[in-house]
Amino acid sequence: MANIKSQIKRNRQNEKRRLRNRTFRGAARNAVRDARVTIEEGKLDQASLVAAISKLDKAAEKGVIHKNNAARRKSRLMKAFNAAQA
Repeated sequence: MANIKSQIKRNRQNEKRRLRNRTFRGAARNAVRDARVTIEEGKLDQASLVAAISKLDKAAEKGVIHKNNAARRKSRLMKAFNAAQA
């Protein structure tokens, strides 16, 4: 446990941010998984793909994940989607 007042405050802030970031990261992860499942099932539901891309962009915008990480995941999703269409 920290003794320094500023570190105590920093710990409180970090915990708040961790909980806030968790929701965005989890939402992005769930959306990507749902999109991947629909692609693998052959449904080719474009709505789930758009939702996943939106969640990834939102997480990157909030700084929860790096923008290149979001771009890489979107690229892989689109690659899988296009391969399933062909």
